[in-house]
Order: sequence, then structure tokens, then C-alpha cells
Amino acid sequence: MKIRKLIIPVLLMGFTFSLLLSPNPATPEKKQEEKAQKSKIVIIPQEIKTVFEEGMATRQARPDIPFSVLEHFCFPAGDYLHTTIIFKAKNADIGFKSTSPASKSPEKKQEETLTAFETEDAKLQAIFPIYLQFTKLEDNEPGSLVREARVLVNLQEDSISYKPDKEEIYSIGVPLLPGNYLVSMCLATPDLKKFGTQYYEFSLPTAASVTESLETTPIFFVKKIENLDTPEREPLAHKGFFTYSILKIEPNFEKVYSSGEYLELLIYIFGAQPSENSKFNLEVNYEVLKGEEKVILFAPGIYDSPLINQPLPLEKTVLVKSGTTETKEKRNIEPGKYTLSMTITDKISGKSVSKSINFEVK
Repeated sequence: MKIRKLIIPVLLMGFTFSLLLSPNPATPEKKQEEKAQKSKIVIIPQEIKTVFEEGMATRQARPDIPFSVLEHFCFPAGDYLHTTIIFKAKNADIGFKSTSPASKSPEKKQEETLTAFETEDAKLQAIFPIYLQFTKLEDNEPGSLVREARVLVNLQEDSISYKPDKEEIYSIGVPLLPGNYLVSMCLATPDLKKFGTQYYEFSLPTAASVTESLETTPIFFVKKIENLDTPEREPLAHKGFFTYSILKIEPNFEKVYSSGEYLELLIYIFGAQPSENSKFNLEVNYEVLKGEEKVILFAPGIYDSPLINQPLPLEKTVLVKSGTTETKEKRNIEPGKYTLSMTITDKISGKSVSKSINFEVK
């Protein structure tokens, strides 16, 4: 089955922009000056750093505000990798409250809060800080501190559509150098009287890790890609999407599709070798499996860039017999659980890698 390349000019522009946005190497003197300046700024309060340190060795989370880290995404940004941490939290746990002014009487305040939940145009708001501490992992043990970040989240919901038990997915992106990391993460109330922590280990491809074979960014499906007016230069939290340079990317976190829809991938391939004219020659063979059965076999995709944005139709080719006549028809695949398997080959260096991701059709 032939595959159709999805050509989105903004993707290439975003990739180019990401290279321009990477931090410039600093002189040792400038690094020392920047370090001295940063040492005067408290990014993570000491009480939270203490809890991070206490739970780091065993990765023991603090559940006062429950949340969970799901996965990470990464894309190149010059010498750095723009790394996005994906986590989820329940609405009720992050403290949505009525935006109406607080009253002096507790009874009146409770009455106004109940009214706000019942009024169609009333707004609910959740304001809370998120703290991130990135530590290098050395032989699976926490090593040197690499980066700290604080993000203040300000969310609003219509009270009529608010669902306290609904779990929402969020993202925060920061630039990091290649390597192995442990991120200590905290969701807190603004007064720090209540907070929860989690730990998450992840690896970012290094030059050594792609010596013998290729490697890719984590595999995920895309729902939508849009263009931002300007790139984000500071860590920000987003609900339901993440950003990369001037791109706003909404993944299909559930990996669930309806019959007749397309799968869409956005991946970057590390370790590929360009030709003398700086062109790449990459071949990707895609197939959809149901268990061990090959349901869809696509024609190979050929790419001249390591950044690939590829839609794949969920259609299979069937042979239809009518008397002595045989014809081929395209039909949507049936509901069920499937696996997209891909083999990526660099035709210049000969290196390859195989990847897969599960999904479901309902």
C-alpha cells in the first residue's frame, strides 16, 4: 500500500528555528558569572528540596497531591534536546475553586461556592506551582544537579462542564543535554502547605548511543500540529499539548482511533549520516500487525531529512472474487488492538533500528 507524505512547511521551519534557539557556548568566565548569579535565586524552596533528597534514593513519591509522570518526548535543538515531561492529574486534586470573591462568613462562602458550581457561566480556577529538579544518573544513582525549574500554572474551567474526577494530561518542556536523567517533580499549593512529589527516569540519545545503530525520539501519534506566533523561551505548562520551537503539537495520548482515520507520526532519527550535499537517504518500512498477522503492509517511505512527519491510512487491501474475476479493494480495518511496526534504515551508513507502538481501533 502506498503511503502519502504529509508536507507541512512549518515543520521544517520549526526544526530550523530550534537550531537557532539553542544556547550559545559560553566562556568559562561567563559560566562562572552566570552560576554566581543563579546561586542567588531560590528556584525550589528548601522544604521541597529536602523532600526530594529524602525520596530520591528509593524514588519514594509523596502522595499529598496525587499525580503521575507518564512519558517524555524530545526533539533536537542545536546541541541540546528540547525535552517534554508528560504527566496527568485529577481535577479535584489540583484545587479548582470558584473565582467569585471570598466572603467574610464561612457559611456565605460555602453558599457562593455551591452557586458557582450550579451557574452555567461561572468560572473555576486552579493556581499552583510545579517544581522540577533534573539530576544526572550515574550507574543508576543520582549524581550532579543539572537544572531546576519553577512553573506557575493558572487554569480556568467553566463550572457547568467541570468534572472533578477527570484526569487531564499536561506537559512541561525544558532544554537538556544528551544523557541519563532523574527528574524530581512536585505539584504544590501556592502556600506550600500541601504538595506531592514523583520521580521519573529517562534517557536522551547521546553520540555514543548511535554509533552502531540508529535511534529515534520516543514514538507517539499526532492529533494536530499548529504554528505558534513565537517560540517559547521559558518552561511553561500546557494542558493536552506540548510545544517545540514554533510548533504546537497535540499527541493522541489515548492511542485510540475510529475506523477510517489516519495514524500520524512525528519522529526525529538520530545517527543518520548525510551525503556530501547534506542530504539524507532514509527508508522506513511500516506495517500494521494484529498479533502475528500482517494486516497492512505499506510501500517503503523514502526521506531526505531525519525529521519525519508521516500519516498512514488505516486501510487494508483485500482480494474480492466474483466468478472468475478478481479485484482489489481498499477497506477500513476492523475494530481491535493493533501494533504499528517500523524498520528504519539509513541507506548511506547501513545502520538501522526497529520500533513499534500499539494502538486501538473502535
